Amino acid sequence: MTSTLQISRLTKRFQSVEALKEVSLTLELGKRVALLGHNGAGKSTMMKIILGLIPFDSGSVAVCGAAPGSAEARAQVAYLPENASFHPALTGEEQIRYYLSLRGESPKLAMGLLERVGLADAARRRIGTYSKGMRQRVGLAQTLIGKPRLLVLDEPTSGLDPVSRRDFYDLLDGLAAEGAAILLSSHVLTEVEARTDRILILSEGRLAAEGTLAELRRQAALPVGLLVTPAAGNEIVLAGVFPEAVRADDGRLRLLCEQPEKLPLLSRIAALDGQVADLDVIPPSLEDIYAHFSRRAGQ
Repeated sequence: MTSTLQISRLTKRFQSVEALKEVSLTLELGKRVALLGHNGAGKSTMMKIILGLIPFDSGSVAVCGAAPGSAEARAQVAYLPENASFHPALTGEEQIRYYLSLRGESPKLAMGLLERVGLADAARRRIGTYSKGMRQRVGLAQTLIGKPRLLVLDEPTSGLDPVSRRDFYDLLDGLAAEGAAILLSSHVLTEVEARTDRILILSEGRLAAEGTLAELRRQAALPVGLLVTPAAGNEIVLAGVFPEAVRADDGRLRLLCEQPEKLPLLSRIAALDGQVADLDVIPPSLEDIYAHFSRRAGQ
């Protein structure tokens, strides 16, 4: 089996509110998938269903080939909530030793797990003295117990500083390389843009779009930006050649064009030869793509 999560036509209602509307997706081993959506889009509902915490109304869900919430599924799934909470009187090592015991694993593995998430130096301090970012790392350490096949992470970098966030995604890269499937929800689009394999966009309970970043860019067909740096003394000349361009304070010209117009425009710029000092192509960001599909789904 190459997939750890298979969802087909999943629907969930809360009285008159349809939180999920016939959502279908597949998550394969070794893949990092970002789940994006505004508050109320259905992300938390989907995660709770995957974990077996709440039932669903129709459709089907298979977690590692088993029913969500079953003993077989729970043994292969790990979950990290946005706000992880632990006993403040326990040390980081004591907390992880406790979780290891609950999972039938050797408590001696605790220090290795804490070292892996960068908490070895604080392992014997009480969790009550930890920052939010440090508590989040304790939570990440407990998700690694038992080498789960599926990790469900809800805003996992909440409270982490930039360096810790980079280290966190390095860790996820390693877990995916070892074969784990990762489903993470995040509002920090600049992070998931570069560190995930596929992107799912939920809007109003529906799957508005899915695919790699390149695939979503093609589907959205948003304008491409070109940033032209004139060679010295050519600012006015280039402004005349491209009157539609927006001129920045530093003299660079910003052009927007539709995807089919990109190559012809690049040819025009290249033909200017010595009048252009530099050129940057700026594709639509994930934030642009997310806004596009969310608006379209809402309409």
